[in-house]
Amino acid sequence: MQIIKTFLPWIQVILAIGVTIAILLQRNDAALGGVFGGSESVAHTKRGVERGLFVTTIILAILFVITAILSLLYQAV
Repeated sequence: MQIIKTFLPWIQVILAIGVTIAILLQRNDAALGGVFGGSESVAHTKRGVERGLFVTTIILAILFVITAILSLLYQAV
């Protein structure tokens, strides 16, 4: 149990950096031109690397939340 308490903060830091990088690498479809009536009529589907990055972001975020909950539980013990 001591090993988990030792490595859990480091795992959270690595996951936080990973989530941040994954979010920053994604394409931004909600450009400012759409707010003022720009042409947003073209549907865009995620494919290839973009879809992989999207799924990776979700997985990293879920893992970060799980480690945050585990951190709270181990601090209470």
